[in-house]
Amino acid sequence: MRGALNRSTAALRALPWIGPVLVLIAGVVVFPAGYMLWTSTRTLSAYGQDRGPAGLTNFRKLFAIPELPSVLLHTVVWVVAVVLITLVLSAALAQFLSKSFPGRTFVRMAILVPWAASVVMTTSVFAYMLDPDVGIANRFLVDIGVLDRGFGFTKQAGPAFLVAIGVAVFVSIPFTTYTILAGLQSIPAEIDEAGRVDGASRWQRYRHLTLPQLRPAIAVATIINIINVFNSLPILQVLTGSIAGFDADTTTTLTFKLIRQNQQVATAAAMSVLNFVLIVVIIAVYVRLTRSAREEAR
Repeated sequence: MRGALNRSTAALRALPWIGPVLVLIAGVVVFPAGYMLWTSTRTLSAYGQDRGPAGLTNFRKLFAIPELPSVLLHTVVWVVAVVLITLVLSAALAQFLSKSFPGRTFVRMAILVPWAASVVMTTSVFAYMLDPDVGIANRFLVDIGVLDRGFGFTKQAGPAFLVAIGVAVFVSIPFTTYTILAGLQSIPAEIDEAGRVDGASRWQRYRHLTLPQLRPAIAVATIINIINVFNSLPILQVLTGSIAGFDADTTTTLTFKLIRQNQQVATAAAMSVLNFVLIVVIIAVYVRLTRSAREEAR
């Protein structure tokens, strides 16, 4: 009883310090999520006017969309491909940047460019480069004989989706690289030296000594990338937005399409709730798996 009272007193004493943070979390996270959930249970006009409760009708309309399974599959492929490729390339790049070589500072600064630039602007540059008529990339491929004529990389669902994955990896690499690089620089040099003395190869030292130390950094990079990639509308909208149908849609672009083209605001709100739930479940599963891996390593 006395222990519980002491904990309550300590919590009250800490409240003035953590109170502003709690208010910020409530305003930025809890309220929008709650309002989104409430909106998904309302009947809304095409202009967002509330016409009363709808119960689960909006969710029934959402799951009645015949293309929803393929959209969910596209979303899984989109997130897994972008995050996995980004992690592999960033880990290799971070390992390279951790070494000392002439011009390292310049290279490190150059890597920040895709992160500093607007995502819409970067995606638009790629879209113009790959234009079948005036794109410099298409013109180059024709000039060297790879193509007979310009190919519509962004005019067909499949190629456009692959290009979107490439652009997403391109803009995700800077943050991920610096996160892993920070993890590398926090590892004591003595660990790698001990492995070298014991006769371990470079790959063995990286796999059994360096990689376990990088798990916290990789976990942070993975979670943030999952959230960013899952909700990445600009890349997909610029590259696949003009393509008719649902052949290149993910849950994010479907939400946008429900609002803009179909004017189904309430169904889009239900899609947003589904998006939120999927992200929470994915992150919870990932955190659980990484925690189990850490426990087994110990």
